[in-house]
Amino acid sequence: MIEIRQFLCRTDNYGVIVHDGARGVAVSIDAPEEGPILATLQREGWRLTHILTTHHHNDHTSANAALKARFGLEIIGPRGERDRIPGLDRAVSGGERFDLAGLVVEVIDTPGHTAGGISYHMPDERLLFSNDALFSLGCGRLFEGDAATMWASLQRLRALPDDTTVYCGHEYTATNARFALDVDPGNLLLQERVKEVEAQRVAGQATVPVRLGDEKRTNPFLRADDPGLAEAIGMAGADPVAVFAALRERRNGY
Repeated sequence: MIEIRQFLCRTDNYGVIVHDGARGVAVSIDAPEEGPILATLQREGWRLTHILTTHHHNDHTSANAALKARFGLEIIGPRGERDRIPGLDRAVSGGERFDLAGLVVEVIDTPGHTAGGISYHMPDERLLFSNDALFSLGCGRLFEGDAATMWASLQRLRALPDDTTVYCGHEYTATNARFALDVDPGNLLLQERVKEVEAQRVAGQATVPVRLGDEKRTNPFLRADDPGLAEAIGMAGADPVAVFAALRERRNGY
């Protein structure tokens, strides 16, 4: 049986550990900070066996070396960034599928935030680990890619089933929610989500994970091809890539 623990690291990063006792695996999705990861493992009595790295940024890889030295684990990460991932043992690319003692993992290419970033999908468990590609009500900044690249990446994620549970890399939802409502004020479902997010933050609760179906209906960055959203931002009839680029640029300065 799958167990998942999510916890804060650094300032606003999320650490996530996926544990399957029957298979004898405990998988860290990225490794943002050693201390909180070790604390979670010690509290649960788990031993880390793998790190699944999504991209090379330091706030997602800084604990790789220390955890590998401590546990002798395997680090899996993006082939396109293999020279930039500390301790990488196995490089993978979108379209590949592997299993960890029977726990099936699919790799999805999601460049845009970085040039070779990937996301991990566990289809049998309906889990997606999108980290800095797709956020709750947002998406990653385009540090190493352009709007067309990121829009294509998000379309790959959007194609997954609505009942997929999404874990992302940061707690950015409150700001994302305010931005989303500014650009899409007539979206009734979004209005309800914003209220939920505000209540969660007041209560000190995490706003992720989220359901992908809800993101499809309320996240403006997944809806750049929605004529209604294009019209709402004054770009009626524009190409979705242009709409996406405009949304991302507005969010950058928000």
